[in-house]
Amino acid sequence: MEDTININLLIADRTYPLRVRPEEEEGVRNAAKLINEKIREFQNLYEGKDKQDYLAMAILVFAVETLNKQNASPNTESSIEESLLQGVKQLEQMLLDV
Repeated sequence: MEDTININLLIADRTYPLRVRPEEEEGVRNAAKLINEKIREFQNLYEGKDKQDYLAMAILVFAVETLNKQNASPNTESSIEESLLQGVKQLEQMLLDV
Protein backbone atom coordinates (compact mmCIF):
# COMPACT_ATOMS: atom_id res chain seq x y z
CA MET A 1 0.00 0.00 0.00
CA GLU A 2 1.38 3.34 -1.00
CA ASP A 3 1.14 6.37 1.26
CA THR A 4 0.50 4.37 4.41
CA ILE A 5 1.80 4.64 7.92
CA ASN A 6 2.39 1.96 10.51
CA ILE A 7 0.36 2.15 13.69
CA ASN A 8 -0.10 -0.16 16.65
CA LEU A 9 -3.52 -0.63 18.20
CA LEU A 10 -4.14 -2.17 21.59
CA ILE A 11 -7.45 -4.02 21.67
CA ALA A 12 -8.34 -6.29 24.58
CA ASP A 13 -4.75 -6.18 25.85
CA ARG A 14 -3.38 -7.38 22.53
CA THR A 15 -1.36 -5.27 20.11
CA TYR A 16 -2.28 -5.19 16.45
CA PRO A 17 0.19 -3.61 14.03
CA LEU A 18 -1.62 -2.07 11.08
CA ARG A 19 -0.82 -0.06 7.97
CA VAL A 20 -3.31 2.72 7.29
CA ARG A 21 -3.53 5.82 5.18
CA PRO A 22 -2.84 8.94 7.26
CA GLU A 23 -6.39 10.21 6.74
CA GLU A 24 -7.79 6.94 8.16
CA GLU A 25 -5.65 6.87 11.29
CA GLU A 26 -7.96 8.91 13.51
CA GLY A 27 -11.02 6.85 12.57
CA VAL A 28 -9.22 3.56 13.14
CA ARG A 29 -7.92 4.72 16.52
CA ASN A 30 -11.40 5.95 17.51
CA ALA A 31 -12.89 2.57 16.54
CA ALA A 32 -10.31 0.76 18.70
CA LYS A 33 -11.10 3.14 21.56
CA LEU A 34 -14.84 2.37 21.28
CA ILE A 35 -14.14 -1.36 21.28
CA ASN A 36 -11.95 -1.10 24.38
CA GLU A 37 -14.56 1.03 26.17
CA LYS A 38 -17.26 -1.54 25.41
CA ILE A 39 -14.97 -4.34 26.64
CA ARG A 40 -14.37 -2.46 29.92
CA GLU A 41 -18.12 -1.97 30.27
CA PHE A 42 -18.70 -5.70 29.93
CA GLN A 43 -15.83 -6.49 32.33
CA ASN A 44 -17.59 -4.40 34.97
CA LEU A 45 -20.95 -6.07 34.32
CA TYR A 46 -19.76 -9.67 33.94
CA GLU A 47 -16.74 -10.49 36.04
CA GLY A 48 -14.78 -13.68 35.53
CA LYS A 49 -15.00 -13.99 31.75
CA ASP A 50 -11.95 -14.01 29.53
CA LYS A 51 -11.00 -11.31 27.03
CA GLN A 52 -12.34 -13.34 24.10
CA ASP A 53 -15.82 -13.37 25.67
CA TYR A 54 -15.76 -9.61 26.22
CA LEU A 55 -14.50 -9.01 22.70
CA ALA A 56 -17.25 -11.21 21.23
CA MET A 57 -19.90 -9.34 23.25
CA ALA A 58 -18.56 -5.97 22.06
CA ILE A 59 -18.59 -7.10 18.43
CA LEU A 60 -22.14 -8.37 18.82
CA VAL A 61 -23.30 -5.01 20.21
CA PHE A 62 -21.75 -3.12 17.29
CA ALA A 63 -23.20 -5.56 14.76
CA VAL A 64 -26.70 -5.26 16.25
CA GLU A 65 -26.44 -1.45 16.20
CA THR A 66 -25.42 -1.58 12.55
CA LEU A 67 -28.29 -3.90 11.65
CA ASN A 68 -30.77 -1.72 13.53
CA LYS A 69 -29.59 1.30 11.56
CA GLN A 70 -29.98 -0.69 8.35
CA ASN A 71 -33.54 -1.64 9.24
CA ALA A 72 -34.38 1.96 10.13
CA SER A 73 -33.20 3.12 6.70
CA PRO A 74 -33.98 0.39 4.18
CA ASN A 75 -33.05 2.67 1.26
CA THR A 76 -29.45 2.78 2.42
CA GLU A 77 -29.14 -0.92 3.25
CA SER A 78 -27.01 -1.77 0.24
CA SER A 79 -24.70 1.20 0.77
CA ILE A 80 -24.19 0.30 4.43
CA GLU A 81 -23.53 -3.31 3.48
CA GLU A 82 -21.06 -2.20 0.83
CA SER A 83 -19.33 0.10 3.33
CA LEU A 84 -19.04 -2.70 5.89
CA LEU A 85 -17.65 -5.10 3.30
CA GLN A 86 -15.18 -2.50 2.09
CA GLY A 87 -14.11 -1.85 5.70
CA VAL A 88 -13.58 -5.55 6.32
CA LYS A 89 -11.54 -5.87 3.13
CA GLN A 90 -9.42 -2.87 4.11
CA LEU A 91 -8.81 -4.30 7.58
CA GLU A 92 -7.85 -7.67 6.11
CA GLN A 93 -5.43 -5.97 3.73
CA MET A 94 -3.92 -3.91 6.56
CA LEU A 95 -3.32 -7.07 8.58
CA LEU A 96 -1.76 -8.83 5.60
CA ASP A 97 0.53 -5.89 4.87
CA VAL A 98 2.14 -5.97 8.30
